[in-house]
Amino acid sequence: MFKGDLVYIRPLEPSDATHIMLWENNESDWQVSGTEIPYSLHSIMEFIEQAQHFRQTGQLRLMICDLDDQPLGLLDFFHANFKHHFTSIGILIANDKRQLGYATDALKLGVNYARKVFDFNNIFASIHESNEASLNLFKKTGFEQIGLRKNCFKFDGNYSNEVLLQLEIE
Repeated sequence: MFKGDLVYIRPLEPSDATHIMLWENNESDWQVSGTEIPYSLHSIMEFIEQAQHFRQTGQLRLMICDLDDQPLGLLDFFHANFKHHFTSIGILIANDKRQLGYATDALKLGVNYARKVFDFNNIFASIHESNEASLNLFKKTGFEQIGLRKNCFKFDGNYSNEVLLQLEIE
């Protein structure tokens, strides 16, 4: 378990399925997660069971909990490449727990986890340009903008740019 000042991250458990389903099926987050249809409890349970196969799937999801063991959100590693030592990362904090410092603490733990457990030397993130809170989070954690994909996403009839970020881990 990796523990910070406000949170710790841990593997998913079957008992997490309800929290995950509520967060994944929150339509207000779909534009940043890429979700188009709701997830069933069955599909969430299957995902939890497959979480142990990170090297085969290239995707690992960890639960973010406060120090009182309350689930707060999810930390995802995806598009992992073990040969070239890089991964992408994403984070979700439940709506009612945002702006309290949990995401900053969790992202720092995630970077440390990626370095120490998997020996990744590069971590990438892709964030919608309009998501200022997320952009600020990643930048204050040391991520640097390395690119911009113009008019990449369409929401409510409007196009949005995608900001590409990278953190080189020493």
